[in-house]
Amino acid sequence: MAEQNAMFELVTRAPTTRTLALRIREEGTSAALDQAQRRADAARYQEVTCRSALNRVTGMPFNWTLNPYRGCTHACHYCFARRYQTQFELGPGDEFSSVIFVKTNLAEMLRRELDHPSWRREQVAVGTATDPYQPIEGHYKLTQKALELLHASRTPIGLVTKGPMVVRDAALLAEMHRGAGATVYMSVPTVDEHAWSALEPGTASPLQRLRAVRQLRDAGVHAGVLMAPLVPGFMTSPAQLEATIKAIADHGAAFAGANLMYLKGGTKDHFLGFIAREFPDMLEGFEKLYPGAYVPGGYASSIRGVVDTLQKRHGLSPRAREKAAPPGSEASNDTKAALEQAAFVW
Repeated sequence: MAEQNAMFELVTRAPTTRTLALRIREEGTSAALDQAQRRADAARYQEVTCRSALNRVTGMPFNWTLNPYRGCTHACHYCFARRYQTQFELGPGDEFSSVIFVKTNLAEMLRRELDHPSWRREQVAVGTATDPYQPIEGHYKLTQKALELLHASRTPIGLVTKGPMVVRDAALLAEMHRGAGATVYMSVPTVDEHAWSALEPGTASPLQRLRAVRQLRDAGVHAGVLMAPLVPGFMTSPAQLEATIKAIADHGAAFAGANLMYLKGGTKDHFLGFIAREFPDMLEGFEKLYPGAYVPGGYASSIRGVVDTLQKRHGLSPRAREKAAPPGSEASNDTKAALEQAAFVW
C-alpha cells in the first residue's frame, strides 16, 4: 500500500520550477508547459511544487521572504522581477505576465517551517518577487492560507501589493497587526490615468487601490502607500506628485514613501523596448537618464525634495527609513530587488 501511495504521488505531484526550467530549455515553452491551465485572462497557470516556502536572505532589513506565485498578470512594464524570468528559461517580456507559476504546496511547506523548533518568529516579507494578490489568488487562496499560518505562529509580516483583493483579508491582517505585527504597503506610484493605463495595464485603478487602503485602515490594519516606482516623464511633474500625495492623504494612509524607478538586466531591455514601440519620442530621454541602472543623484535629489515638501503640506507621515544592506553584502536576487524597489529610502 505504501508503495502504491508513493507511486500515485509521483504521478500526480506538480513539477518543481527547476524541472520546468530544464524542460523549457530542452523542449521550448509550449511543450514544457503542456499541463498549464488557461483561464479567462488568457494567461497560463502552471502548478509547481516548492522545496521551501520561506526564502532565507542576508544583509537586508528582513531575513525571510515568501512568494506564493512567480510571474504576474499585473504586467507592469517597469517591474524589477521581469529579469528573473530568465532563471526559468522564460523571457522578461510577455512571458512574465502570461506564464504564472503557482506553488500549490506552499501552505504545507510553510506549516513545517513555522513548526520547526529553530523558527524564531522573525519578520517575513510577503510579495517581494510578484504580487501576492494578483487575480489568481482568488482561486488558489495561497496568500490567505499563508497569512493564517503566519498569524497562528505569531510571526510578524510586511506585505507589498497592488491588489485591492487584500481587503478580503482585512480582519485577519488587523488581528496580525494587534498581535505579532503586520504592515501592508499598497503600491500606488501615481493617480495619473494616462501613466497608469500605459505602464500598469493589468492592475486595478489607482483610486481603487487607495479605496482599499481606506478599507484596511477602517478595519484596523496598519496600511500605507508606496509611491514606487516613480517613472520619470510619466508621473514626476510637481502637479502629478501633488495629486498623488493629496489622494493618498485623503484616503487615510498611515504613511507614505517613494522611490524612483531603477532598470537592470532584462527589465531595462523590456522597458526601453516598450518605450521605443509606444512612446518613441521619449526613448532618447530615457537612454540619457538611465546610462546605468539608476538616475543621476542630482535628479533623484530634486524629486526627493518635491516629495518631502508635499508630504509635509498634506500631513503625510513618511515611512521610517530602513537600515540599508552593507555594501557588498550578499542577498538573493528576489530580496535585493525587493529592497531597492520597496524600501522607503525617502
